[in-house]
Amino acid sequence: MLQRLSVALHRCRASSLGLVRWVSSGSVNISEQLNFWAGERRSSTQKSNVENVYEPATGRVLCQLHECGPEDVNEAVNNAKSAFNCWSKMSGLERARILIEAAHIIENRREEIAQMEVVNNGKSITEARLDVDSARLCIEYYAGLASTLSGQHVQLPGGSFAYTRREPLGVCAGIGAWNYPFQIAAWKSAPALACGNAMIFKPSPVTPVTAVLLAEIYAQAGAPQGLFNIVQGGQETGRLLCQHSDIAKVSFTGSVPTGKKIMEMASQGVKPVTLELGGKSPLLIFNDCGLENAVRGALMANFLSQGQVCSNGTRVFVHKDILPEFVEEVVKRTKLIEIGDPLLETTRMGALVNRPHLNKVLSYVNQAKKEGANVLCGGEVFVPSDPKLKDGYYMTPCVLGICTDEMTCVKEEIFGPVMSVLSFETEEEVLHRANDTNLGLAAGVFTRDVRRAHRIVEHLKAGSCFINNYNITPVEVPFGGFKMSGIGRENGQVTIEYYSQLKTVFVEMGDVDSLF
Repeated sequence: MLQRLSVALHRCRASSLGLVRWVSSGSVNISEQLNFWAGERRSSTQKSNVENVYEPATGRVLCQLHECGPEDVNEAVNNAKSAFNCWSKMSGLERARILIEAAHIIENRREEIAQMEVVNNGKSITEARLDVDSARLCIEYYAGLASTLSGQHVQLPGGSFAYTRREPLGVCAGIGAWNYPFQIAAWKSAPALACGNAMIFKPSPVTPVTAVLLAEIYAQAGAPQGLFNIVQGGQETGRLLCQHSDIAKVSFTGSVPTGKKIMEMASQGVKPVTLELGGKSPLLIFNDCGLENAVRGALMANFLSQGQVCSNGTRVFVHKDILPEFVEEVVKRTKLIEIGDPLLETTRMGALVNRPHLNKVLSYVNQAKKEGANVLCGGEVFVPSDPKLKDGYYMTPCVLGICTDEMTCVKEEIFGPVMSVLSFETEEEVLHRANDTNLGLAAGVFTRDVRRAHRIVEHLKAGSCFINNYNITPVEVPFGGFKMSGIGRENGQVTIEYYSQLKTVFVEMGDVDSLF
């Protein structure tokens, strides 16, 4: 998920000229604790639940994850409660100063954080830098909003009046996904902290390494001890957070099945939730499009972060009149995508996140073949020439042709570098097919006809829509889905409403008018 790409890539190229390589693939061993509360890294009291964490680029063990249990979660929550009592009493301007300082620290440590994100996740260094930029911009944006939070004055008869106060919720829980570990931690924490809340964040156990860097940065910036805490673990740790009586709200990014479970657990305490879940998004390409931009958009809609993006437009509907030309160009450019060591500047596609996920994505390609799809390119295991990368989780990006709406590859979220191309003839037909899904995270349309573009977007059942571009997510703009793709929004001014609550106060200036 990207800011304006041309500006960001220009900055990447300019800044990369004098970069210091902090790490190289296969060289990192992490022995530090990955939990954080009470202002420092902490060890878990749970000694039995230990899992290996792997480096996607090499397949080697990167570190071990010690799951947090009830005692750890309680300690983190108590620390967060203490910090909340202090933080919530600060003015918005005071909170903004600390958030701005955190953003400055992120900017100064940009390359270090980006390289650790590559080791953590497997995506290319170019994309990781953009993710760090998005995290910083998000914190800067909500720092700007922190001092603008306000209520409303309502004049009533007889000189009486009412007013509203926008107040923080308390201690919020954030549960992250493995595809954007550092960025998601910032996207959830920035609006929460700007509103005066504290937060406990649980990263994905697959990518636990970089969220703790953000916790250290907030602490270094001057945040009260315990304001942003990290607890590591899997489902059980997540359950402890969702069901904890002192957690006021849960924000989750991940799969639909897990989102349903979190919603159910949170409902036991009648807690508000924000859910950013899966997608199977359509990309509609009409015969009057600018073909060059449409091809670029389709590649951006499918192959960012090795295709591991919830908003990806993986159902690419192409008008039959331009289908052969479009497919030829997409396949040609897909074959040219540089795969390999994600820490190299020339790499454009790194490793998938782990071995089970790689096998799952490859199984979808095999299933597509059985169901009649034509593999136009890719869809195979890729072994880089560098010997240290031979056990990494790489595959060639795949384009599937002759796809139909009933195929598994078209109906189910693959979450990998697999594009399904479908043909259409009329606007009415493609709209019906595009909306024929229980998901509705994103959608896009390429056309030169402005009236058609807005007409299409009006009828697309998706929360985030793109006209003549795709997967651009500036932090000023709300992001979220319709239907089973989620509840609530991240980013934009509206997110303030999801991390605060409204209190109404009535003030009587006369005598009580009583019926008794």
